[in-house]
Amino acid sequence: MGKTVIHHPHLTTMTETIAFHSERHPDHTAVLTSSGQRSTYRDLHQASDAVAAGLAALGVTAGDRVAYLGREGPAYWEVLFAAARTGAVLVPVNWKLTATEVGHILADCDARVVFLDGDHPLRGTTSRHEVVTDGDYPRWRDTPRPPAPRHEATPQTPLAQLYTSGTTGLPKGVVLPHHSFFAIRDALAAAELDWIDWRDGDVALIGIPGFHIGGLWYATQAFHAGATVYSMPTFDPATVRRAVSQDGVTVAIFVPAMMRSILASGADAAEFAGLRKVVYGGAPISEALLEESARVFDCDFAQIYGLTETGNTAICLPPEQHVPGSVRLRAAGRPYPGVQVRIVEDGVEVPQGGTGEVHLRTPAAMLEYWNLPEATAATLVDGWVRTGDAGYLDDEGYLYIQDRVKDMILVGGENVFPAEIENALAAHPAVADVAVVGVPDDHTGEAVLAHVVFRPDQQASTRQLMLFLRGRIADFKLPSRYQVLDAVPRNPSGKILRRELREPHWRGHQRRVN
Repeated sequence: MGKTVIHHPHLTTMTETIAFHSERHPDHTAVLTSSGQRSTYRDLHQASDAVAAGLAALGVTAGDRVAYLGREGPAYWEVLFAAARTGAVLVPVNWKLTATEVGHILADCDARVVFLDGDHPLRGTTSRHEVVTDGDYPRWRDTPRPPAPRHEATPQTPLAQLYTSGTTGLPKGVVLPHHSFFAIRDALAAAELDWIDWRDGDVALIGIPGFHIGGLWYATQAFHAGATVYSMPTFDPATVRRAVSQDGVTVAIFVPAMMRSILASGADAAEFAGLRKVVYGGAPISEALLEESARVFDCDFAQIYGLTETGNTAICLPPEQHVPGSVRLRAAGRPYPGVQVRIVEDGVEVPQGGTGEVHLRTPAAMLEYWNLPEATAATLVDGWVRTGDAGYLDDEGYLYIQDRVKDMILVGGENVFPAEIENALAAHPAVADVAVVGVPDDHTGEAVLAHVVFRPDQQASTRQLMLFLRGRIADFKLPSRYQVLDAVPRNPSGKILRRELREPHWRGHQRRVN
């Protein structure tokens, strides 16, 4: 490991992190936004203490859930550190969801307080939770109050609860402790690997939203190192180009669809002269996109693979393996030190080269699915996390993802589950049956294709179906393609034969994910 790489092994909780850096370099910029807002580490520490005092005044205590519904900016990170300070658990909510979808999450986690930033259909509709809106937030935060009682967090104290959909269509709350955000950092440092590293003066652009584990995890890594987090309220290619060329961004995290959008916007290599590393994940990447990204960005790349349930990344394709034309570019990567991988088929571990479900054992794994012991037991098996992805290991331990055991569709890095869309479409009076699958798409990686069977005496146009779904499910879940069938193929037990529906669209592709 080079001498420039930063690691503070004594920091084991987010509370320790903010206190340390506010004393070590109080005037260093902690958060910079695309609109020009700046918060130093001193500012961030003081503001988060004030928010913690406000939470305590509302009766929030250790273990309570505090929700944040909005885009990332200084307030989001203030609430994160305030939750850690009080022992509360931050629940970042996807602001793209409908009021009904958000309402389910807030009810499931029983949020004591909801921080609402920006316009959302939920605004003004909830009375069950204490709500702090963006307009009231500065005044509420800065109201003088007694300090919050000190909470001594440990690495196993719950820090965040992120919601991820499942095959039932109902989102599950993944409970992650502080350690989930430190374990991989420590493993890399102990092995003297700089796959994901930090250097003096780094400014980290967080392309992935903070309600996703990738965005939240990468931001916490920057905070651990005392770097600057560059927050964008909404992803925009022009903003990314300006952030690197004018605002000093040196490292970034994206999903492949974002990289494709940046390149399509007319990006020029000269704009990215200051960029030294891009971390990407959330979906497989094509070799063509990676080669074009390497030409324009001209920096190191690290691919990460993992789940919310694994505390984000468990597998990495390091920079030295990003060689044009190499077969390794089709791999997800190899496990970090201390992380194990096994391939299982019908409950039995298969030999090297055999395909089966990918299981991961990682020190960063979730504690549980909130209030779902049966689902937790089905995913956490003897310390292993069942990923729902199908893949194989080569003779050097590199993991290749081939397909999904689960039915998830990845649309521009967003997880979309067919059952949720099917349930919504089935409520249309003209729909007798429906089956949803993911198909290849050059722009978003995958697109949602809905196969619809109409009732004998009723029909509906694509436009009518789209209008029916709007407001029932988030826009990114809406099918972009429809196909009318006489009958949905099912097995004798009634299960949809999704592979049969997907196969014609994926024929000729090496992987059944995109």
